[in-house]
Amino acid sequence: MASFSLAGKTALITGGTSGIGLVTARELARQGANVVLVGRDADKAERARTAIQAAAGEKASVWVKCYDLSLIRNVQALADEMLQEHSQLDILVNNAGIMPGVLHITEEGHELSWATNHLAPYALTNLMLPLLDAAGKARVVTVSSIAHWVGEIEPNRETRNSPDKYSWLTAYADSKLANILFTKELAHRLDLTGITANCLHPGMVDTGLIRTDTSAVMKGLWWAARPLMISPEQGAQTTLYLATSPEVASVSGRYFSNRRPARCSSRANNPTEASRLWKISAEETGIE
Repeated sequence: MASFSLAGKTALITGGTSGIGLVTARELARQGANVVLVGRDADKAERARTAIQAAAGEKASVWVKCYDLSLIRNVQALADEMLQEHSQLDILVNNAGIMPGVLHITEEGHELSWATNHLAPYALTNLMLPLLDAAGKARVVTVSSIAHWVGEIEPNRETRNSPDKYSWLTAYADSKLANILFTKELAHRLDLTGITANCLHPGMVDTGLIRTDTSAVMKGLWWAARPLMISPEQGAQTTLYLATSPEVASVSGRYFSNRRPARCSSRANNPTEASRLWKISAEETGIE
């Protein structure tokens, strides 16, 4: 992929300490962007910062923010820091994702994959709108998945959190469907601004998506599929394309795969569902 200068631009990447996020942060830094990477583990984040600095050169600007974004209060704290420390944000990559494998309810009462994969991007993006707008031309890129095809939006939090109804696959798929519906509604709401919003399926990537406490069945399926997976370097290419390429500078509200617009499910194309999801997300995060 051709290299474009991002000198003077600022990029925020969630889940930027490993996998697709780390490759994305590294390549944006190589192209001259001031990079802010977000991760949960301080030691891992510092190792990532050091690796990016080594790859991008001594002059590269790389900042680390350590937050567990499954908690909305942490998303708010991250946003407050960004608003205090930066005057604009040119690229926001909602990359952090998780596939818990077992039912886990956060301290704030949300199923973990829903909280991390959807509510966090919804909240962070909305809180970053002042900085994105200040950039004049800004891009929001959200990592979704082909798994969205079997997803549904469950409006009832109690049902989402129910041990009797929980399935690790459907919980993940639901959150990935939410990523696309959120992107489409966001693009609609930002239609008259200089901010674009797109999402993508990165491919079947060999990353640290699954947790160490996940089920034995899920771990077995993951390891069985590993020979078919692509590397994080390959998986990051569509993210980087949407974040930097002039070809998509005016494209918004689309779902991509392999750096091309891709077909998504009928649910993902439903504007009524997108509007309904926005209302659910606003109620559950307290952020409109």
